[in-house]
Amino acid sequence: MNDLQLMHEVVRLALTAGEAILPFWRADVAVTNKADDSPVTAADLAAHRVIADGLLALVPQIPVLSEEDCNIALAERQGWSRWWLVDPLDGTKEFIAGSEEFTVNIALVENGEVVFGVVSMPTNGRCYFGGRGLGAWRAEAGGAAQPIQVRNVPPAGGRFTVVASRRHSSPEQEALLAGLRAAVGELELANIGSSLKFCLLAEGSADCYPRLAPTSQWDTAAAQGVVEGAGGEVIGVDGLPFRYPPRESLLNPYFLALPANALWRQAFLKLI
Repeated sequence: MNDLQLMHEVVRLALTAGEAILPFWRADVAVTNKADDSPVTAADLAAHRVIADGLLALVPQIPVLSEEDCNIALAERQGWSRWWLVDPLDGTKEFIAGSEEFTVNIALVENGEVVFGVVSMPTNGRCYFGGRGLGAWRAEAGGAAQPIQVRNVPPAGGRFTVVASRRHSSPEQEALLAGLRAAVGELELANIGSSLKFCLLAEGSADCYPRLAPTSQWDTAAAQGVVEGAGGEVIGVDGLPFRYPPRESLLNPYFLALPANALWRQAFLKLI
C-alpha cells in the first residue's frame, strides 16, 4: 500500500473515530484532569481505542504516539523511523463546551517530517487530508473530495486574514499581530478552535496562522500535512521547516503557518 492509498484508509478510520465520539457530545460527559491539568473525557478514550486498533490492523509495524497513550520512553521513540502521531479528540475544551469545533487528528511522520495528515470533524463529517507531494482535499459528509489550495494574496477588496485561537495567545503573539497590522493594514481575525485553524489556511479562507503560544506535537502534525499538501508551509520562528524529531518533551516550539509562495512572505518573516 502506497502513502496515497494509506491516507485514504486513514480518512475512513478518522471518520469512524468521530462516530465513536458523537454519543458523548452534549451529553454531560464526565471530565477528569490529567497530570498536566488538561481535560480528558470518555470520548477522548473511545476515539483513541478506535484509532489505535485501526492503525494496528492497517500497518502493524508502525508504532502509535497518541495524546492518550504518550508515556513512551524517549529511548524507544528514538528507534522509530515512521510513526503515527494522533490526537483522538483535538479541542477537548470546545467539545466540553458543546462547540462543534473539535477534530480527530491523525498524522504519519517519517524521520521527523509529516508524510500526510487527516483532520476530521465528527459533528458534520467534514474531512481535510493531504501531504507534501500528495495534494490536499476537503470532503463533506457523503460527498466527493475536492482539492484545496492556499491563497498567496488576500482576495480583491478583502482584508488580510489571520487565524487566531479563542483560548490561547501570548504577549509575543500580540506584538506580532501589531507588527503585521502596521505592515499590511487592518487585519481580519478568524477565531476558531482546534486544528481547524490550519485548515482555514489550507482551503484559502485565511492568509496565515502564527502560533506563539504552547501546543503539543499531536495538536499540529495532521493539519500541517494538510497545509503542506495545499501549497503552504509550517516553519519555526527561525525560518526553518517545522519538524517532529524524537525528544523528551512533546511540546512544540513556536511556529508560523503560511502559503509557501506568498508575496508578503519575506516582509512577514522580518517581523519575527
